[in-house]
Amino acid sequence: MNDIRRTILWVIFGFSLVLLWDKWQVHNGRQATFFPGPPTATATAPTTAASQPPGATSASATASPAGSTPAAATAAALAIPRERVTLSSDVLRLSFDSEGGSLIHGELLKYTGAQDKSAPFVLLEDTPKHIYVAQTGLFGGDFPTHNTPMRVVPGARELGESDNEVQLRFESPEVGGVKLIKTWTLKRGSYDVGVRHEVVNTGTSSVSPQLYLQLVRDGSKPDGSDSAFYSTFTGPAVYTEAKKYQKVEFKAIDDNKVDIEKSSPNGYVAMVQHYFATAWLLADGVQRELFVRKIEPKNNIARYAAGMSTALGEVAPGQTKAVDARLFVGPQVEKTMEGLTPGLELVKDYGMFTILAKPLYWLLDKIHSLLGNWGWSIVGLVLLLKIAFYWLNAKAYASMAKMKAINPKIMEMRERLKGNPQQMQMEMMRIYREEKVNPMGGCFPIMIQIPVFIALYWVLLSSVEIRHAPWIGWVHDLSAPDPYFILPLLMTASTLLQTALNPAPPDPMQAKMMWFMPLIFSVMFFFFPAGLVLYWLTNNILSIAQQWIINTRMGVPPQFNLPKFK
Repeated sequence: MNDIRRTILWVIFGFSLVLLWDKWQVHNGRQATFFPGPPTATATAPTTAASQPPGATSASATASPAGSTPAAATAAALAIPRERVTLSSDVLRLSFDSEGGSLIHGELLKYTGAQDKSAPFVLLEDTPKHIYVAQTGLFGGDFPTHNTPMRVVPGARELGESDNEVQLRFESPEVGGVKLIKTWTLKRGSYDVGVRHEVVNTGTSSVSPQLYLQLVRDGSKPDGSDSAFYSTFTGPAVYTEAKKYQKVEFKAIDDNKVDIEKSSPNGYVAMVQHYFATAWLLADGVQRELFVRKIEPKNNIARYAAGMSTALGEVAPGQTKAVDARLFVGPQVEKTMEGLTPGLELVKDYGMFTILAKPLYWLLDKIHSLLGNWGWSIVGLVLLLKIAFYWLNAKAYASMAKMKAINPKIMEMRERLKGNPQQMQMEMMRIYREEKVNPMGGCFPIMIQIPVFIALYWVLLSSVEIRHAPWIGWVHDLSAPDPYFILPLLMTASTLLQTALNPAPPDPMQAKMMWFMPLIFSVMFFFFPAGLVLYWLTNNILSIAQQWIINTRMGVPPQFNLPKFK
C-alpha cells in the first residue's frame, strides 16, 4: 500500500504537469486545452453607418469606413487646429487629442514602468507600435464622433494643492444640428475619471442620438505579463448581473465566437491586462447596448473595440441632454474597485479558486498592514496557514512516520515473496492491519490543502501590490524572478531535503524517479516571480520542521534516504 500512496502522489504530480502544459498552450497563443475560456458568438452588429458607433464597425461590415469624418462636418470643424492636451492629478497624467476629445495617453504616477523604473507606468498610448485609447461620441445620424475636431476650452491643466478636482472641456462645432460638449474630470487620489457628455440641439428639428463609449486596443500583451510557465489574461471583459463576469479572448473575436450580454440595465465593459485595467461605467438603471468587435486596422496593427452605447431619447430644438459616465484607469486594487461598481473587482482574476483566493488576499492585506513589507507578509501568511493546517499535517506526517518505521519489514517481505505477488499483497495487508497503519493516511490531508495553496499562488501572481515590491537585500522586486537565483536554489535544496526525509520506495525505478521529479519540477522556480518562490520555500521549510518534530516524537529518528543510481 505504500506504493498506492506514491501512485496517488504521482497522479497529483502528473496533473500538475497537465496544468503546466495547458498554460504553455495559452502562452504560445493557442486555445487552452483543458480549461478553455467561456464559449463565445459574435455580438451582432448593425451594418449601417447610422446605427452603430463610428470606429466600432466590424472589419467585415459593409458600412462606410470607420475613422472617416462625417459628411456633414462643417467648415468650422475643419478649421479647428488639432492639439494634444495633458490633464494631471496626483495619481494620473492623461493626454487627450482634440480630434474627438479622445484619451490617447495615460500614465499612473504612483506606479513605475515595467522596464524603466524611474518613469511612471504607461497604461494608455497611441503609437505606431501600440494602440490603447478611450473614445466617445454620438451616432444615429451625422453627429459629432471621436473623429470630429473639437475646440479646447481654456482652463487649469493640473490639480492645485488646495483643489480636489481639475477639469478639461471640449466643444464640438455644430454637426448635423448637434453640438457635443465633453468634460473630463480628475479627482484627487482617484483613478475614477468623470466624463460628462452634453448634447445640445442647435437645429430646427428634434434628434435622437445615441452615445457610445469604447476602449480600442491592439491584441499585444504587455511586457512581463507571461513567462514560459504561466500566462495572464489580456483582453476585453464584460460584466452584467445576468451573465456575471466574462473574459473575451482576442482569438475568439477573430473567430467570431463572442457570446456576451448585448443589452443590460447594468454592468461594465473593460480592457484587462496583468495588474491594470480600464473600464467604462454607467449608472445602474441606464439601459445600455454592449459590444466587443474587431475594427479596421491602424498602422497595419489589428485593433479591437469593447464598449457600450446608450440612447439619449428625443432632444428637442434648443434642448440640452447630459449623460454622466465614468472611466476607470488604474491598478487592480480590490478595495478600490469594489467601491466603484458591482463586479469590477473581478477583473483581478483568480480563476476557479476565487472563493478561496479572496479571503486569502484579505488576510495577506491585513498582515501587510501590520508588517509593512510584502515579502515578510507572504512569510507570515504561509506561517498562519501552516498553523491552521497543523493537525491535518500532523496526521499526514504521523502516517508517513509509521510507514517509515515498518518499511524495513515491508522490504524484507517483498524480497522474500517477490516470486508470489498475490501472497505478497496479502502479507502486506496483514502487516498494515497488525501495525495499525493506514497507507492512505499521508495522502488525503495533503490533497485537501492543495486547492488552498493553488489559490494563494494566484493571489500572489495577480496582486498589483506585489509588483516592484522589495523584500530584503538582493530581492528588490517580488513580481520579478530572483536576479541571482538564490531563492530558486534554496527552493530546490529544500525540495530535495524533503525527498530525502521520506521513506525510500522499494522499487528501484520509483526510487530514482522520486529524485528526478523534484529536480525537474524545481526548474520552473527559476522563472517564477520571487514572491511565488518565497511562498513555496517558506512552505517547504515549515513542512520539513513539522515533519522532523513529529518523527522525533513518534520515536522514528529522521533519516536521510539518499539516492542510489546503480
